[in-house]
Amino acid sequence: MLKPKLDIEALAFVRDQKANSLTRLNRGIEKESLRVTPDGYLSKRAHPKSWGSALTNRYLTTDYSEALPELITPVSDDVEAPRQWLKDIHQYMYQDMEDEVLWAGSMPCIMTKEEDVPLADYGSSNVGQMKHVYRRGLGYRYGRYMQTIAGVHYNFSMPDDFWLDYQKFKNNSDELSDFISKEYLGLIRNYLRYCWILPYLFGASPAICKSFMKGRVGSMLEDYSDCTLMGKYATSLRMSDLGYQNNAQSKFTICHNDINDYVEALEQAIRTPDEFYQELGVKVDGEYRQLNANLLQIENEYYAKIRPKRVITSGERPTQALKRGGVEYIEVRSLDLNPFDSVGISQYQIDFLDVFLLFCLLQESKDLSQRENAENDENFKRVVNFGRKPGLHLLLGNRSVPLMDTAKTMLQEMQPIADLMDSSNKTERYTEALEKISLMTDDPAATLSGQFMRQLQESEQGYYGFVLSLSEQYKMEFSESLLNDAQHHKFKEEATASLHRQQEVEQSDVMSFEQYLENYFK
Repeated sequence: MLKPKLDIEALAFVRDQKANSLTRLNRGIEKESLRVTPDGYLSKRAHPKSWGSALTNRYLTTDYSEALPELITPVSDDVEAPRQWLKDIHQYMYQDMEDEVLWAGSMPCIMTKEEDVPLADYGSSNVGQMKHVYRRGLGYRYGRYMQTIAGVHYNFSMPDDFWLDYQKFKNNSDELSDFISKEYLGLIRNYLRYCWILPYLFGASPAICKSFMKGRVGSMLEDYSDCTLMGKYATSLRMSDLGYQNNAQSKFTICHNDINDYVEALEQAIRTPDEFYQELGVKVDGEYRQLNANLLQIENEYYAKIRPKRVITSGERPTQALKRGGVEYIEVRSLDLNPFDSVGISQYQIDFLDVFLLFCLLQESKDLSQRENAENDENFKRVVNFGRKPGLHLLLGNRSVPLMDTAKTMLQEMQPIADLMDSSNKTERYTEALEKISLMTDDPAATLSGQFMRQLQESEQGYYGFVLSLSEQYKMEFSESLLNDAQHHKFKEEATASLHRQQEVEQSDVMSFEQYLENYFK
């Protein structure tokens, strides 16, 4: 980690010439939530037909499991639109969920057996089968329990017109797409330096149901009750090593210093065989266990806190999309579900994320060395496991620095960005978000994980009982308020159209699944 230091000249450029860009930041959210029975167990029901096709619906799909729906908001430059979309999608979903609820926590409900976690079904098309087999492979590689952990992904990009003037300010003569990729990778490197602050503030999974551990003993976990384990000072067990049983991904390093090196490293990982995965077998007794026996089946298997992204075309791999057009947006993947918000993320969190990501963009971003990568990983690990521990220190170069002091320094450096965001958008929301965050840097008990442990204790319940009660509360709120007719029609129309699109995809297949895979990985 480097000492956080905002680039004052870059900030002045944005303030004087591109302040209007700050009113048009592009945002989108993907939110996962388990479907759970009234008594706290994972649902065994199929993805409801009224929700449309999980393969082709623009707003509602599945992640790993049939019981793990994923809600997708359209990209919008309206800061309040993503949460409103999430509210609307929740309301639509609850019209057809009968007695089930959407789980409010990141860590899962009561778990029984691995095989009781149903794999997501995407139909009979080649692309649908590929998505299904990929998930079966994840189960063999890491276990199905781990795949039931839910989170929020935050997608962010600057408006297109920002980049041309920013390139001139930077005196850069590269192709514009190359410059944009370079700047987004700079943002990502700074994010990796400072993203420990996100689980400190917003980590909300300090406790889990004992059933998740299947009798295993976690070295940092202790009994909270007969049915609950906790990390005494943990912030985000979701982002810890908990549940990750395979170390294959430690065999390769992904570089964020250059987009070509990043793409090449991922390409190599999806083409390099792994001995353990070879022993599992690819096609056994006529059934695919995994797509291949390589370090990664596909690029998305790479476990990342943040990803450079580009919208893919049909049949295109993510790395091919990046090679074709460069980085289009970034995807933040370090966020737990906020159990105290009905849609899993609060507006002040979104406001803070915008300021934080601009902070990562508008400062110098040196290349990451192997030593600094290790230091950043260690800082993140310390915070997810022990973030609320009094006196916790982080690594800054060759020095050890107090977490709380470093967090406060970061907020001070971010204040000018919040001020500029407020003046550009004629609001006070961004300064108010930093003020709320500053309370958390004064007192770990004010963080989401601190609030979770306090309210868990006050509830006099175990993990699953407490989260189930929150889930039922949100179901009641969504069920009592009616979705407006226009949105209901939009979702119903999309559900119907998505089923037709899936049917068209299935009918248009002209090759075998084996040939499809061969072509995909060319």
